[in-house]
Amino acid sequence: MVRLGRTLGRGLAPPRFQGIRFRLGVAMALALLPVLVLGIFSAQSQFRLQDDDRRADLQLAAERTAANAKSRLDSTNVLLQALRPEALEMFCEPRLTALASQVESVDALARLTPTGVTTCASSDLSRSPPAWLSQARQSAWFQRLRSGEQTVLARAPAVAGQPPQLVVAIRLERPLGSFDGAMIALVPLSALQPDADDPSLPEGSEAALTDSEGRILTATRMDVFRLERGPPLTGWVDRARESGSSIFEADSDGRHRVFAGAALAGRDVYALLSAPAPGLLSWARLNPVGALLMPLAAWFAAFVCVMLVSDRIVVRWLEYLERIAAIYARGKFSVRPVQAVNAPSEIRVLATTLDELAETITTRDAALLASIAEKDALMREIHHRVKNNLQIISSLLSMQQRALTDAPAKAAVGDTRQRIAALALIYRTLYQSDDLRYADARIFLTELVGQLIASESGRGHLVTSSVEADSLVVDPDKLAPLALWLVEAVTNAQKHAFAGRGGDLKVRFKVDGEVSILEVQDNGPGPSDTMSAGVGRTLMGAFAKQLRGEAEMVEAEGGGTIARMRFATPEAIIPTDPADVGTAPEARR
Repeated sequence: MVRLGRTLGRGLAPPRFQGIRFRLGVAMALALLPVLVLGIFSAQSQFRLQDDDRRADLQLAAERTAANAKSRLDSTNVLLQALRPEALEMFCEPRLTALASQVESVDALARLTPTGVTTCASSDLSRSPPAWLSQARQSAWFQRLRSGEQTVLARAPAVAGQPPQLVVAIRLERPLGSFDGAMIALVPLSALQPDADDPSLPEGSEAALTDSEGRILTATRMDVFRLERGPPLTGWVDRARESGSSIFEADSDGRHRVFAGAALAGRDVYALLSAPAPGLLSWARLNPVGALLMPLAAWFAAFVCVMLVSDRIVVRWLEYLERIAAIYARGKFSVRPVQAVNAPSEIRVLATTLDELAETITTRDAALLASIAEKDALMREIHHRVKNNLQIISSLLSMQQRALTDAPAKAAVGDTRQRIAALALIYRTLYQSDDLRYADARIFLTELVGQLIASESGRGHLVTSSVEADSLVVDPDKLAPLALWLVEAVTNAQKHAFAGRGGDLKVRFKVDGEVSILEVQDNGPGPSDTMSAGVGRTLMGAFAKQLRGEAEMVEAEGGGTIARMRFATPEAIIPTDPADVGTAPEARR
């Protein structure tokens, strides 16, 4: 019962991560997980819409920037159209100088002949004409005008001390349509620079102007437009030239960015805007409360509520029943789960089952204890009667022994009486002990030696005895051959060693692991041929074989004889209470 209770007790303590609370928590978390996932997907969807709006805003801003710059270039183009050669006539240089100083977006004006020679220019160009102007005939933009294009835009070659400029040139024609030179205006690129501080642009936006080959003319930050990975700018220029605007993504300045651009004027100049691309969790920063915190708070609140309710309704009652079951496992069935009357119906049914189980076990234990007590009383009575019957037989043999006159027959009857007395002592030891299941060999052998010596004490010289024995609690069936061998050994010593002289008898019982040794030593004259023959010697060999051992007679040091039996140590029994045998069982050495 105790061992079963310990097993049940161990079973009632589940591992930490296998308990119902942990499993219920995992189940609730998984069941409520769709709420959190749905919120994340909703936030992600909103983010995608906002990201699309950001891209559209960036593209619209690029088109708006291009339109603003184009309007400035268109005004410059109108000015050049108004300054055709027939409108200049006299005072060309003063008029161009005055117009260049009055128009904010124009640095200089000039008139070129069909051969590329400057015939009239504003004062800035006339006083110190740049080298590229004298070589305008070989420039690509002049050749394009000669080939028939009406308006051409190109970046002016860099001049030391001069800010970056854009050449705006229109084709001049004679009345019959032949090429008659060009009117040019130098427009500072700073005047066409897109505004990156537009409130409608995303945070971190930058702006630039490019030419038809994708080269940056001017930019708010040049490093932003040095692409590390992505479509080449020339490819974007081709798409913008066809559709008016385009959008693409690329890596620059160590970040992933979105680029949007639009054609500014014909196929020569383009406006380009750039904004940082949203990162993996950028959507959470757009609306952290509505996008992430609210779904997470809803999931957490639902999880806590479900866990609290489950713990209150189910788990705490299961823990209560677990404590009751643990008490039952320790063999205490007087406790009843009375508190479960307030539990849910399913828990009450389980508590009622435990209560009925405890009542059944209590009733069964009482019946078993009564049956065991009755059986114990019967066994004690049987042992007592067997002991009495053996004593009666011993008394009858004693009467018969006194009636005999033949000495050998009288000795044989006396030996038989001693053997019967040894068996009777076994039964007396059993029925006098608190437990009928076992007996301690040390106590039994001590009493048996004392009984054997006392039975012969009044018939001859004095014999002293001593017993040194280890404690070994064994089955009573093993005591019978052990006791009978000892009777034969002591009787043999009394006949041959102590006859007519007395002496000292030593009995030693040693338990040495798997082998036990029982010795009977006397201080007589030593072994003789008569000791090796006879019924006693035969019986000693037979009793040794019953214990899976062997017997021998050897001479003791200093004189005397030792009767020794080596046998396999019987399986020891650990009593419930060592006090039942009068001594605590010693561990085997």
